[in-house]
Order: sequence, then structure tokens, then C-alpha cells
Amino acid sequence: MLRLRIFVRDLYTCQRKGCGRAEPNTSLLVCDHVIPHRGDERLFWDETNLQTLCKACHDRDKQREEQASLHSRGVWD
Repeated sequence: MLRLRIFVRDLYTCQRKGCGRAEPNTSLLVCDHVIPHRGDERLFWDETNLQTLCKACHDRDKQREEQASLHSRGVWD
């Protein structure tokens, strides 16, 4: 299972700069795409494009960044 492989590789630790939270409960972790795949299967399955984030960092920081990028990508314009 790819998700679990990424968690093991990252030692169940959030890779977000300034966080570093170690979380053994995988329901509180997210296997996140560093570069959004936007349907690109190559990026979707690329293990070097995946990172472990704690759910708090993913749901707060990462989602805020992606929402902000919608304007620069012309999605909301």
C-alpha cells in the first residue's frame, strides 16, 4: 500500500516545515502530494512527490495554500 509506504519512509512524522509531529495513529496522517497532480497519473503515483503531513497541517495550511493558488491558476477569475 503506497500510503503506508510513505508513512514508513517518513517515520510517521509530519514533513511540514516547523511541525515535525510524530504520529503513530495513521488516521491522523495524510499522504499529501507536494506538487498537486491535477489528474496527472505520473505525479499521482510518484513517491518522490508524496509526503506525510499530520491532518492538522494538511487541513489548515496546505488547503489554504491550494485555495490561494486558484486565483493564480485562473480558476476563480
